[in-house]
Amino acid sequence: MPPPRTTWPRHAATARSPKKRFSVSVTRIARRIASPKKALTAVALAAASTGMALTAAPAHAATTASSAEAKAIAHKLIPDTAQYNAFSKIVEHESGWDVDATNSSSGAYGLVQALPGSKMASAGSDWKTSAETQIEWGLDYMNSRYGSPTGAWAFWQANGWY
Repeated sequence: MPPPRTTWPRHAATARSPKKRFSVSVTRIARRIASPKKALTAVALAAASTGMALTAAPAHAATTASSAEAKAIAHKLIPDTAQYNAFSKIVEHESGWDVDATNSSSGAYGLVQALPGSKMASAGSDWKTSAETQIEWGLDYMNSRYGSPTGAWAFWQANGWY
């Protein structure tokens, strides 16, 4: 490996000093990136490149249900196996059982991808974080629009949406 340069080439427009360093704030990088996921990735990358350790927890870690918890709630609310299976297939396709799932193009939100998500407020004020509220709203929607979750699943299979 060649020894490091001690002199820098001088160009007409710019001259650089070998001692000058640029300070880049991790926060500054994160602010310039619109997407929270991209921002977190940028912060992690910046931290890793400087040897810093970075740990983070999801913003709703204490309030949102895991997919296993959401499935257990749905099982309680939908005791019929065929109806539960149909409901589960729709939710798996729509949100992957993620209570916080948001469709970036349409704005649909939650387990059942209500559009707008605020419609679920009719089932409870905790609609943004409660799997139970979202499941109750989704079940009511499927029953009123398609007659049942199996009816909604049949429609979903034919159209790719419900």
